Amino acid sequence: MTDELTPETPDEDEQPIKQRKNGLYPGVSDELAASMKTGWADTELRDLEPIEQAPNTARRREALSRRFPGERLVIPAGNLKTRSNDTEYDFRAATEYVHLTGDQTEDSVLVLEPRENGEGHDATLYRLPRSNRENGEFWLDGMGELWVGRRNSLAEAAALLGVDCADVRELAGALREATGPVRVVRGHDAGIEAALADKVTAERDEELRVYLSEARLIKDEFEIGELQKAVDSTVRGFEDVVKVLDKAEATSERYIEGTFFLRARVEGNDVGYGSICAAGPHATTLHWVRNNGQVRSGDLLLLDAGVETNTLYTADVTRTLPINGTYTDLQRKIYDAVYEAQEAGIAAVKPGAAFRDFHDAAQRVLAEKLVEWGLVEGPVDRVLELGLQRRWTLHGTGHMLGLDVHDCAVARTETYVNGTLEAGMVLTVEPGLYFQADDLTVPEEYRGIGVRIEDDILVTEDGNRNLSAALPRRSDEVEAWMARLTRQRA
Repeated sequence: MTDELTPETPDEDEQPIKQRKNGLYPGVSDELAASMKTGWADTELRDLEPIEQAPNTARRREALSRRFPGERLVIPAGNLKTRSNDTEYDFRAATEYVHLTGDQTEDSVLVLEPRENGEGHDATLYRLPRSNRENGEFWLDGMGELWVGRRNSLAEAAALLGVDCADVRELAGALREATGPVRVVRGHDAGIEAALADKVTAERDEELRVYLSEARLIKDEFEIGELQKAVDSTVRGFEDVVKVLDKAEATSERYIEGTFFLRARVEGNDVGYGSICAAGPHATTLHWVRNNGQVRSGDLLLLDAGVETNTLYTADVTRTLPINGTYTDLQRKIYDAVYEAQEAGIAAVKPGAAFRDFHDAAQRVLAEKLVEWGLVEGPVDRVLELGLQRRWTLHGTGHMLGLDVHDCAVARTETYVNGTLEAGMVLTVEPGLYFQADDLTVPEEYRGIGVRIEDDILVTEDGNRNLSAALPRRSDEVEAWMARLTRQRA
């Protein structure tokens, strides 16, 4: 990575270029400065077509406007976060902002300004314009065009996103002087929050955040298409992993992580969350993301991973695979129990059902198996009432899925966990059994075995559709699928 020129003393009056002295860095002659101002082609793009989701984001903004009439609403994208010294983490725009704009640009802010007549809002997207060529910002500023790439102009952004755009550098001052009720989505832009510090309350801002979370509970057709795209890429990523299990055995779980990541970057934006590539006893750790363990023939691999599309919708799929391609008798018994529980859970996903129904259905099957195997004393109803099965099932059986892997996370309990399923919701169904390596309450042969099976399920008008059905689930189908892919490796 190249380093920026370092000035002797920055002149704070020279803006927006960072760390300049007398308008230029040391070593920049007047002749070079003059040369850099001229001789550049006009690259402004014209006749741009709006992004595919522009009509959807417009409808979402209209619904938001109706919910909070007469109030100024401020939804930031967020800022770059420092990783170390002068390098930053890859930027991921705030989910609320992406859902309302389709944009992913750092330092941007969506503002819904109430109209004077009290009827609706005018939406403006505040963002940085193209870096200035007259004052040298485009090549002297570390965030200028020649350092980090070309930004869209305000006119280009407006055409692409279907919303008026303005210079974000003017926003903080305008917000400080603004009057009337205002709400902001907190936690993404400290500068914007500071400008509004004496105008907002935590309670009112939380109402906005909760509304925006609940607005994502039901997905539109564009979102369902993006989730299917994410799942399809994820299926191919799992196939990639199976084909290189021999290389993973020679290295570590990180080979699996890297293999899946390559698919995610080639076909999407990134992974939607840290991939869990848990081999052997690591499969009993629910969020094993260190991925530095050995991969051994005869053990199981619990792979929990999802591709995130370029529009930031993510899949979330888990399979537990025999590393050598064949389950042992005990592995198969445990796997088949989890499969049976998942089947019961998926069957309970339908419009009008309580959200908790699929969890309860899956947990009942697992409790029955634990009683049948003599690992816990029945009857099953007693086990469920006391939650005794949770020693080995540990977690809930699923969650909403969308722009976030755990989507709609701040929705009210009555609309989510205690709510009712509706067509258009997308959720995971992911029961599991985990026998810790140090669990003395189970036979020794069980210890260190962890199994989870997870699929992404769309609630339809008449039931459900498994978006990840292309990835085999039944134990015999998994073995046949792995054998086929292994032959392709050769």
